[in-house]
Amino acid sequence: MRIRLWPRTIRWQMLAGLVLLEALSILLFAVLLISRQASEVHERARLRLGHQATSMALQASEALRQERPGWVGLSVTMMGETPGVRVAKVTDPAGNVLFASAGEPDEMRLDAAERAQIPLKNPKEPTVFDFAGNRMESVDAIYTHGDLRGYAWVETDRAWDYEQLNTIERGTEIFGVIWVLASVLLVLLMARAISRPLAVLHRGTRALMISPDSESSFPLPVTVHNEFGDLIEAFNRMVASIKEQRTGLNNTLSLLDSMLANAPIGLAFFDRNCRFVRVNDVFAGMTGVPMNSHLGRTLPEVVPAAVAGDLEESVQRVFATEAPVRDVELNGKRGRLNLPWTWLVSAYPVRTRPDEVRWTGVIVLDATERKRSEEALRRTEKLAATGRLAASIAHEINNPLEAVTNLLFLLKNYCQLEGAALEYATLAELEVKRIAEITQQTLRFYRQSTLPARATMAELLDSLLSLYHVRLNSLGIQLTKEFDPELDLYCFAGEVRQVIANLLVNAMDAMPGGGRLQVRARRSRRWNEPGAEGVRITVADTGQGMDAEVRERIFEAFFTTKDVTGTGLGLWVSHEIILKHHGLVHVRSRTVESGKSAGTVFQIFFPDNQDLAGQGAQAAGARTTVPAAV
Repeated sequence: MRIRLWPRTIRWQMLAGLVLLEALSILLFAVLLISRQASEVHERARLRLGHQATSMALQASEALRQERPGWVGLSVTMMGETPGVRVAKVTDPAGNVLFASAGEPDEMRLDAAERAQIPLKNPKEPTVFDFAGNRMESVDAIYTHGDLRGYAWVETDRAWDYEQLNTIERGTEIFGVIWVLASVLLVLLMARAISRPLAVLHRGTRALMISPDSESSFPLPVTVHNEFGDLIEAFNRMVASIKEQRTGLNNTLSLLDSMLANAPIGLAFFDRNCRFVRVNDVFAGMTGVPMNSHLGRTLPEVVPAAVAGDLEESVQRVFATEAPVRDVELNGKRGRLNLPWTWLVSAYPVRTRPDEVRWTGVIVLDATERKRSEEALRRTEKLAATGRLAASIAHEINNPLEAVTNLLFLLKNYCQLEGAALEYATLAELEVKRIAEITQQTLRFYRQSTLPARATMAELLDSLLSLYHVRLNSLGIQLTKEFDPELDLYCFAGEVRQVIANLLVNAMDAMPGGGRLQVRARRSRRWNEPGAEGVRITVADTGQGMDAEVRERIFEAFFTTKDVTGTGLGLWVSHEIILKHHGLVHVRSRTVESGKSAGTVFQIFFPDNQDLAGQGAQAAGARTTVPAAV
């Protein structure tokens, strides 16, 4: 037996609908009220916690000034007994618990979230913070004679804070019950006056369904003079206009046909032999075949064989199961660059009679850019995680490297080594310094400055070339560098380092079989504004080069020619950095097909602009390093 979840009669439908609407309204009102009250309770709790932490810190400071540490414990105990306080603690500057209002100090150690607040503590005012488990705590510093003696910690009792909210919830529940009962009574009184004219409309509707051309049942009698009477009169006018509406059916079908033809998605219709019956302009644009040329042709005659097979399988499945097929992903390649594309296809049955599927309609959405963006973002996240891991490892390596360096120094200077032993110790010390330099360069990529400063270009370029020295040698790339040791530039050094690193990595990727790489920096003037001075950096390689089509798109986000190894973000970010410095970039490139030697030359002009200082504050804390790959 089928159970109805919704009443059948209008009377009970109105009743159920009104009760549901009022319940939702009361629920929304309660949520908004409680949310506002919760916000106010939270803010009052923060103010109270700050005051309590400051009060306890002042009491502890006075006790320590009078050399009465026992009073500190008494102050902590009294604060712990204050309503709304869950626990109070006093720690030394290192975070070790000295006094606690509940339990032994050794059992009340600070957790990681609390310890993280110590280096962030503002010495002039208390700090209130939230952490895991819906907990809120405040901390204030304890000073005597200007010396930091420890910290006062006070954690609130959230159950006490939210006692007022519980009272509001109970009041809202009582109000809701009374309101719903009053509304039910009102609906029961009004339902009879509403249901009678609706019954007249129901009888007229059934008569219209049984015999649309019959005029014996119409017009319906108007027994009331209100909105329902107006509705019955409108129904009578509707019946009188049915014949006129039938004549407009063809116009409606023409309008629908126009809408399908101009829809912003690809539409196609197939018969049981998988031949095109009709397509719209968007689908024709996706296939690159004129719209009229589709009609009567099969899928393999229009689209690539691999795609045609999958699409034909979806069409035949709709005919076989008479059920729609949704979100079938089709992939292929097109253009001179053989770039991949993705279609998202859904197919559905088109019935001319209830028991017959005559055609299959296909909806095609071009999801190429969306998929490319998703893949690029996923690769970027992986590369960013790898970069953070590399920086973390480099940081951890520094500690044992420092110990080894000290031991080698002691070994050389105090162990009276002679001959080969001294030579080996010296060689080991040099290699350890080289490892330290490599780790330092790795950290320099990750911990970039967020403020502009004057940077020595020779030091910046040498650090980059030293970092990629091993890879250059392994690829057999001959490096030529030319720059003045005293050349400097006012810039965001970390971002300029990122731009040059992107160019170096791209140049090395373009020369897998070896070649020549030239890096040059010199004082120059802006080529379109001779009065502006700055630094021109040139990175030139003898790699594979780029044709005109690729060269026009190299600064587009997510455009890459490196397949799975590239994100399409390296040069895009580099271009944004150059624009941020008000600089210029010029690119020249030739491929082997040009008949001349292949290679690429990037020339970047960075103005020596002191106005960048105003941009540093905006950039602080918002810098993101993107891996060097295009």
